[in-house]
Amino acid sequence: MLLEGFHAVKHALRFGATVHPLITTDLSAAISLAETHAPDLVERFKGATEVDKAAFVIRAGRLHPTGVAGFAEKPDLPFDRNAPIVLLDNPRNLGNFGATIRVAAGLDAGGVISTGDVDPWHPNVLRGSAGLHFALPVAKAQGLDFDGELIAFDADGDLLRGSIPDNAVLAFGSERHGLSPEVRAKATRIVRLPMRDKVSSYNLTTSVAMGLYHWAIHRAS
Repeated sequence: MLLEGFHAVKHALRFGATVHPLITTDLSAAISLAETHAPDLVERFKGATEVDKAAFVIRAGRLHPTGVAGFAEKPDLPFDRNAPIVLLDNPRNLGNFGATIRVAAGLDAGGVISTGDVDPWHPNVLRGSAGLHFALPVAKAQGLDFDGELIAFDADGDLLRGSIPDNAVLAFGSERHGLSPEVRAKATRIVRLPMRDKVSSYNLTTSVAMGLYHWAIHRAS
């Protein structure tokens, strides 16, 4: 998998990826970035290969503002059933998809799965996650039968209250069409997030962040 930019490489390295080759158009600048933004990885960036811009474009497809890129194998991570799994129901916006994975990683979700035809490891999705695909399992859903509750988020649901079970699956619909009939039919309950009157919706990433944060704060209380 192509890792575009310093932060994608940084996250992949932190979560155990073997990044090879790790290339940069300016080795001293890459090391300086590591010293200020990832001091734990300075030695790894000192081992990067400096290439000219033409060679960088040949390998990475285009230049990146940080002058850093790397390549790593897709990890095979187990799903954690002690934390909610995020189910994205036919997501369409690749940037939102990636940002959702970033949020899920930050809030320590058990994984991210998706329905529909978008590859969850599409380069634009990986770019949106800043390399945090390597922090938790990311895959296509193999079906809609799960151990534990399938909690679907929709504006027409009951207001989300109380705790969310650790082994729940939290389903979020696509940005344009919302939840599919299949997910609605399988849901054990349909809930909505608090939202001011006359505001039509939240961004997908915001909805996922709010749902997982609700789980996290009630779990800790």
